[in-house]
Formats: sequence, structure tokens, C-alpha cells
Amino acid sequence: MLTKTTHAAQYATAPYAAGYSTPTAGERDALIEAHLPQVRYIAERLAAKLPPSVERDDLISAGVLGLLDAIDKYNPSRGVLFKTYAEMRVRGAMLDSLRELDWVPRSVRRRARQVEAAYREIEQQRGRPAEGEEVAAALGISVTEFNSLLGELNGLTVTTLDSGDDEEQSVQPRQTPDDLSRTPLAVCERTETREKLAAAIDKLPERERQVIALYYLEELTMKEIGTVLGITESRVSQIHTQASLRLRSILAPLRGRTRLSN
Repeated sequence: MLTKTTHAAQYATAPYAAGYSTPTAGERDALIEAHLPQVRYIAERLAAKLPPSVERDDLISAGVLGLLDAIDKYNPSRGVLFKTYAEMRVRGAMLDSLRELDWVPRSVRRRARQVEAAYREIEQQRGRPAEGEEVAAALGISVTEFNSLLGELNGLTVTTLDSGDDEEQSVQPRQTPDDLSRTPLAVCERTETREKLAAAIDKLPERERQVIALYYLEELTMKEIGTVLGITESRVSQIHTQASLRLRSILAPLRGRTRLSN
């Protein structure tokens, strides 16, 4: 009889490539147990950028449902490792739960769009990244007020690099990998979005680019990034928010065009 650890190892790696069959109840339990630490890790990273009103346990619960969904729908013929697929499902389920809560006030969403528009206008006019002081002036507020505003918008940017839009009219369910259209047009649009995002990140001011790279690629926490860069955790959060809003402003025209084509 195989142990739980053996079950988890089998269904998480080699057997998927060799030929997958629906896991038994024991094997499902082993997969859940093996991937729970990653569910908690993803929840911790999201919760760190959210207000206290969003319960961490709720994110974990949503993530577990995403993990179960991944176990049920995983298809090895697509050439994606189960671990990678499961992480996509887990994070997607957590983001879906946040959208259903719609915890961000409409006034905050409107304010975020104003900041995005200010970034976009300044950068189009001057051909370079906008400075915080310039954005504050465009909004008619002081630098101190602008920095405070960035703190208010921090939670809103949690899904910036994971999803395309935050319209205030409704909160639409996030498309999962199985739901994505495979038409040439859809593939082309997704490729173009990735290319534009990569190009936009390259154009960020150096400190913002560092924070984005350390947070999303190296997967460091805000506190760890602060230690690496020699700045406070709150300053890291502020820089992350600025970078996220700047990226949103650059990608906004593409998001609008994609909605019109759907």
C-alpha cells in the first residue's frame, strides 16, 4: 500500500506525464495535503496587501476550492506541470473570491482611474515616466496627500498583474485556463498583452522595476524587499502601488479594445 507522501509525489510529477487516471479518494487527500503549504503561502502574499476586513482564512478556503478544481480538471496532455496548473487555479480562486466580495469602494476605483489617467497623460506628453510630484500636481493635491492616496489604493492593485480590469459596474468571474478561448484572435490578443506588459515594465523607473521583479519573479515579501533595498516596508508598498498604477495606465487602451472585441 502506498503512503500519502508517495501518492502525492506520483500525482504531482511523473505519472501525469506517463499517463494520468482519475485519482482515488486517498490520492486526492494526498495531493491536498502536499499542496496546502503553497495555498497558505499564496494567501499570505495576497493578505499582506489587503485591508484587515478581508479574512486570511477566507482566502485559504477559496484557495483549497481552487486546488480541488485543479485536481478534477488537470489535463497532462497540455504539457503543464500539475504544480504550475494548481497554483494558477488556487490564485485564480482567491482573486475570484475577492471580486465577489467587491470590497473596494467605488470612490476608490474612480480615484484609481484618475491617477492612471494622470500618469498616462503626463507620460504621453513628456515621453518619460511621470514623477510623483507631477502626478500630484495634475490631480491638484500635495505630495503628502498623493502619498496618502497611494496607501488607499494599495489593496486595489493586488490583481493588477493577474487580471485585466476593475470596472465598478460589476465584478465578473475570472476566466480560468480551461475557459480561455483558443481562437487565433484570442491567442494573438493575449500575446500582445504580455508583450506590452513586458515592454511597460522595462520602461518603469529603476526602483519600481526592482520592486516588481523582486515581488513577482523572486516572490519576496514586502518586508524582505525592504531589507534588500534598504527602505521601509511601507515605502516598498508605495513603490509597488505606483508601479502598478503606471502599468495599468499603459495597458488601459488595450484592455478597452479587448472588451469591445469580445
